[in-house]
Amino acid sequence: MPVTRQSTRSSLRRRASTVVATVALAGAYLVAVDAAPALATPPGIPSKATAQSQLNALTVKSEGSTSGYSRDLFPHWITISGTCNTRETVLKRDGTSVVTDSSCAAVSGRWYSPYDGATWTAASDVDIDHVVPLAEAWRSGASGWTTSRRQSFANDLSHPQLIAVTDNVNQAKGDQDPSTWQPPLSSYRCTYSKMWITVKYNWGLTLQSSEKSALQSMLNTCSS
Repeated sequence: MPVTRQSTRSSLRRRASTVVATVALAGAYLVAVDAAPALATPPGIPSKATAQSQLNALTVKSEGSTSGYSRDLFPHWITISGTCNTRETVLKRDGTSVVTDSSCAAVSGRWYSPYDGATWTAASDVDIDHVVPLAEAWRSGASGWTTSRRQSFANDLSHPQLIAVTDNVNQAKGDQDPSTWQPPLSSYRCTYSKMWITVKYNWGLTLQSSEKSALQSMLNTCSS
């Protein structure tokens, strides 16, 4: 059967349409993947059952004084690897598509803050929260630690003690415990309670009665 100019043009148009459609689908796929939020995932978050056992084992004690406390007594941020310090390490861990310069500073990326559900594209909008605040740790037993132990606590990457969150949310939290401050995003309070409990348990810190009650209420919302 002879091939006419018209059939050739039709064939070319069909091929062009197929290519455009394929590119469009690929583009849509890439956008969809890129739009997925990064999720901060500190290590060592226990199950509900384990957190409950740890909570039951914690010593309930009246909170100590903040007298003598200084953030300088908890040296941070320290070098973790190469030119990267603890903050920069957590930014890379908790972010998506994080690009750093030669000094390990994050120059681009995306960070999802599970405390409030916000997503940020500038590292300057993100704080690294100490889940159990340094001053709270001081009042709960860290005042008697060596500076070396306090440094390890302030830079703890082995437990869920450090997490990238919205800076002003972290500042609003300050040094409060769960009896007076909980993440604005209520769906994250279960996870937050498990992180707080296991950090205090693994570091041998005490908790006050109101703090334990708040943690128990938060833990009760967990399904697992």
